[in-house]
Amino acid sequence: MNVPLSVLDLAPVSAGSDVATALHHTVDLAQHAERWGYSRYWVAEHHFVAVASSAPAVLIGQIAAATKAIHVGAAAVQLGFTTAPAVVESFGMLAAFHPGRIDLGVGRAGQRRLEAQQEAPKVSAAEHDWRDVDGVVVPPPFDVSVVMRSERFRTTTGLLQQPGAVAPDFGDQVADILAMVNGTYVVSGLDVHAVPGEGSGLTPWIFGSSKGQSAVVAGRLGLPFVASYHITPATALDAIELYRNEFRPSSALEKPYVVVSADVLAADDSATAQRLASTYGQWVYSIRAGGGAVPYPDPGTTAPLTAAQRELVADRIATQFVGDPDEVVQRLATLQRVTEADEMVITSVAHDHRDRLRSHELVARGWGIA
Repeated sequence: MNVPLSVLDLAPVSAGSDVATALHHTVDLAQHAERWGYSRYWVAEHHFVAVASSAPAVLIGQIAAATKAIHVGAAAVQLGFTTAPAVVESFGMLAAFHPGRIDLGVGRAGQRRLEAQQEAPKVSAAEHDWRDVDGVVVPPPFDVSVVMRSERFRTTTGLLQQPGAVAPDFGDQVADILAMVNGTYVVSGLDVHAVPGEGSGLTPWIFGSSKGQSAVVAGRLGLPFVASYHITPATALDAIELYRNEFRPSSALEKPYVVVSADVLAADDSATAQRLASTYGQWVYSIRAGGGAVPYPDPGTTAPLTAAQRELVADRIATQFVGDPDEVVQRLATLQRVTEADEMVITSVAHDHRDRLRSHELVARGWGIA
């Protein structure tokens, strides 16, 4: 394959393990990923759940210091829970330590969660059918109101902002980030300079999952766009289409640049892969049931999903690429072909760190980068 392949990591905490172990495993996987030829190593941002990547900038610094050349970044900073100056200064500091290697990924997730407390998106009757788009599974949209009705969801989301604070518009925040990096930021007639950050060369990568504001902002500002097929397989293809339609050339890009994410788990044989992935549904269910991600369940000790539980996560199970290296790479290549992605990024979770390492190694070899 001639399309770059990258890694997105959540630093998951496995059942029976702890946060310190998860963080050391993340750094270890990043070092292996660099040796296996992956282009980038991105870490997600999650809060109050059993994943250890709650402070991306801190974790990115550790990973970049432990590697030599691989790009390291966020996937993605939730702008609804922070400010543009805080993002530019923290990532500007990272870029000063590791010039040319830091990727600043930003997303609306925090804003969408706050908006969701007011009104949960509805799914129309016409969107309930499963589709096959040239070999890519496109399930019906997940009804996110299931999560948003959770008392835990509302409580923990509220903890991430100061009482009464209102996040600025996402597009305005991205524009502010660009102005600070470029040294053109003006407030109330005053020139304001982000130190560090200004002149760092950072380019925001916009993460999106639907045909909404993120895709529009990325397109109109001429920025790279990351479509989260692994989270919202129902709407990722629509988001890519909107981004390309809205794209305008910029100093960052002359033409659209699309990255597509996929959830994968490879093993030496298909049966082993299916066994290792057998608790993925339970893990996703823990998120969607409103309690937040639990420690990643052990396939050897975890009860199967009930029929009702499985229905709630059917879209994610169907769009996880599980199997031997040929099976996984074939599905990954199909997704790349259909989306015409310029780059692919994989996320892979297993209870045992050795199995997660093996999965990334096998996919790298199958993709032809190792």
